[in-house]
Amino acid sequence: MRKRHLLWLGLVLFTRTVWSLPAGYLTEQPAEGDFALVAQSSQALIRTDSDDHKGLLRAVRSLQQDIHKVSGRQLSISHTEQAPQMLIIGSLDNSDLVNQLVAAGKLDVSAIRGKWEAYQIQTVRQPLPGVEQALVIVGSDKRGAIYGVYDLAETIGVSPWYWWADVPVIKREQLHIKADTLITDAPKVKYRGIFLNDEHPALSNWTAEKFGGYNSQFYVHVFELLLRLKANFLWPAMWNNAFADDDPLNPILADEMGIVMSNSHHEPMMRADKEWNRYGEGPWEYSTNRDNIYQFWQEGARRHKELESIFTLGMRGQEDEPMSEGENIGLLEQVVADQREILRNTFTDTDISEVPQVWALYKEVQGFYERGMRVPDDVTLLWADDNFGNIRRLPTADERGREGGAGVYYHFDYVGGPRSYRWINTVPMAKIWEQMNLAWQYQADRIWIVNVGDLKPMEFPIDFFLRMAWNPEDFRADNLQQFAIDWAAQQFGKKHAQTVAELIQGYTRHNGRRKPEAVEPDTYSIFHYDEAGRISTELAQLVEKSDLVEQQLAAQQQDAYVQLVSHPLKATQAVFELNRAVAMNRLHGEQGRVSTNYWAEQVRYWFHQDAQLTEKYHGLGEGRWNHMMSQPHIGYTYWRNPPANLMPVVSVAEPMEVADMGVAPEGSDHSWPISEYQGQTLSLDTFYPHGQAERYIEVFNKGTQPFEFKARAVADWITLSQTQGNIEQQQKIRVSIDWDKTPAGHSQGEVVIQGTGWGAAHIKVSAYKPADKPQGFVEADGYISLEAASAKVVGNRDGAYWQEIPGHGRTHSSVSAVTGQDMEITDLSAAPYLQYPLYFHSTGEFELHAIVAPTLDFVPDRGLRFAVALGEEKPQIVDILADNSQRAWEQSVLDGVRRASHKLQVEKPGQYQLRVYLVDPGAVLQKLVIDTGDLRDSYLGPPQSQFVR
Repeated sequence: MRKRHLLWLGLVLFTRTVWSLPAGYLTEQPAEGDFALVAQSSQALIRTDSDDHKGLLRAVRSLQQDIHKVSGRQLSISHTEQAPQMLIIGSLDNSDLVNQLVAAGKLDVSAIRGKWEAYQIQTVRQPLPGVEQALVIVGSDKRGAIYGVYDLAETIGVSPWYWWADVPVIKREQLHIKADTLITDAPKVKYRGIFLNDEHPALSNWTAEKFGGYNSQFYVHVFELLLRLKANFLWPAMWNNAFADDDPLNPILADEMGIVMSNSHHEPMMRADKEWNRYGEGPWEYSTNRDNIYQFWQEGARRHKELESIFTLGMRGQEDEPMSEGENIGLLEQVVADQREILRNTFTDTDISEVPQVWALYKEVQGFYERGMRVPDDVTLLWADDNFGNIRRLPTADERGREGGAGVYYHFDYVGGPRSYRWINTVPMAKIWEQMNLAWQYQADRIWIVNVGDLKPMEFPIDFFLRMAWNPEDFRADNLQQFAIDWAAQQFGKKHAQTVAELIQGYTRHNGRRKPEAVEPDTYSIFHYDEAGRISTELAQLVEKSDLVEQQLAAQQQDAYVQLVSHPLKATQAVFELNRAVAMNRLHGEQGRVSTNYWAEQVRYWFHQDAQLTEKYHGLGEGRWNHMMSQPHIGYTYWRNPPANLMPVVSVAEPMEVADMGVAPEGSDHSWPISEYQGQTLSLDTFYPHGQAERYIEVFNKGTQPFEFKARAVADWITLSQTQGNIEQQQKIRVSIDWDKTPAGHSQGEVVIQGTGWGAAHIKVSAYKPADKPQGFVEADGYISLEAASAKVVGNRDGAYWQEIPGHGRTHSSVSAVTGQDMEITDLSAAPYLQYPLYFHSTGEFELHAIVAPTLDFVPDRGLRFAVALGEEKPQIVDILADNSQRAWEQSVLDGVRRASHKLQVEKPGQYQLRVYLVDPGAVLQKLVIDTGDLRDSYLGPPQSQFVR
């Protein structure tokens, strides 16, 4: 059994390693002894072996083009010539030249020999007679050498996204490699790739227009991108496509370039689902049509016998549906046995255990496994997430000993319930890291594959996912933001890198709160905690920063910036503002406001703004990316997207040609004078010294003629921002409290507003001023709200600790419970804990709401737990997954969080310590909210309570 020690994880608490993209061996200021790839008066010769792998020779030609793009110089490629300065490229298994250098003692490759996809980049003096110096790129195998080639390409200034996102290369007149350069590297995860999926209408229409379909002219660009990102694995587009059948050159090109092909989780034996539609005979039902399906699979094995492939085993229904036979484990076991027989009869000169095979434990298939079905030990178990980025299961200690190992199938895109999301990037980088880091810890390291939809606009998360797959140990909670900055610098330069990283992280954090397709007008509260208003300001500030950056970028960077930054940010803002405007339009319509029409126009504006953003994207590069952002995303009524974006229904007012006053307090949908007729009392929420400092009363017009109003407070401790004004549409009177004039205890008062019509609006105002001086996070406004990372951390140790994850969380960050493999803490007296000093004015039984990441029970037969204690009470276990129903799961993936509750007893006012104890690894806390009697409805919960020292 393989074991991975986790003691290194504790170092994250004490040290910081900065992640950076390749760049370490290129020097801008050449010194004596540095290798001159391109110098002022000379340039190196590229030397390869004519018998080396075709895919490597193709990559070398790409490098030649890259050097030309960067420096303007065309380096020659030769299989026989020599020059004083040479770039020698080859693979250990296929290059006589490289092996000659090794045999002559000029090159020590012991660090990479025998490893999977390893490469070495090294400067060598006098490697051959007549050669002064060489830069040698050598791979342990074909892909290792290719990765070394593309590492150099990236180092000199060619982004992997130069083609797919129009990122301009960095121009340099000279290219020098540092003397004594020696770099060796190899992947930690064996197969690393993407799945092109849900590809209609965007990607399919784009490929049809640009290439005539999903043919080799299209896939050559996908393969090259993967190789530049040091990936090696692909599930091809399959909605209405069949990779090997659409273009017979597709699989041949993949094998030549070095891409390991497979088919998606429900397409067995290297046959596409659509191939059965085209050639299959009878129903796709193994219990009644075994012979025809068996022959169909035989053809897939024969077709890919000489091509590097991973055969998917098992069977689901057509078009990714469950089998019609339901949970017939015996039938599925027969399916796998027959598939293995086909492979055994096809690969007659190879032990079947050496033929890569995978069983995707997706959706109901995982249930077969949990009920006892097994596959041979050499088959990789591909565990899946829940389609929303939460891994369902990871290997146990026994399973980690399997020869075939395990992997993870992850999602950035999904079609299905409770709501499809196919349009834009919605998965924050920190969330990806947190989940895939669990996969790494539990040794699900054979395959990492992610569903990326149309590929665009998922550039940033694809890049992160594949680089993390190369070496998960390079990535930790404390250097994720550095990756974002480095990535931004690679695409747009160092000057704007910090801001660009903030913009990408900002829009993604917002989409991680709730996917745009699932945002409704009532998602974010327009009544409480200024929630919708705060988010509107947040997004507007990001857009303002983005516009400033865009204005300063060079012309050749503009298209890339639109694709990678400004379009997804502004499109995200448009969907949010559209829904906010609908909510405001409805409210103002119900209250009869003349501003109803303003908000109707805002709805129209943001709907058309969304369309204009799409049109601008499609017009980039004279239509280079036409169709690519055409996925409908506005107007969902159930899980499936509408056929086109649908303009929401709006209310339109026809106000009277008079002046007519209305008054509404913050936090209420009731307004005067309707409330008076209905016997309702209008009031503002109670003020507290350490709570919300201001609340407002809105005076509005229901007619077209302006009017004057007057306002007065009936108590001297009530302060108004204005006592009179002229109303055309609406104005806010801001109400605050003069606490020096407010007596201790409860006080009652009101604000009286007079304008048109009979009578006046009376808005009740109450305040509570405690007599004592509090310390800690102080109860106010009916709650105590805590960001999880605001705790004092006590008892962290190697192998068991709480760890903050910046950027993971809907409002601030997250704090994750980390332990060694298969560990849970049963002795809570020895458990690390988070400690929050609190101050209560109220007493009673209060509800603690823990807002946590929607992590699943990835360890079987165990919940996901932490423990809570207030004051001196005994810690009580809280299971995040106590309600693990389908309905609870659906709500959690829509909300992007789960909520776990616990009762707290506060017997007397005063200071308390709230402690949250580590029990199970994988529990990720984002926020804690204690409802002391007046917590209001909102999506994100109230802002953090005031801390008093």
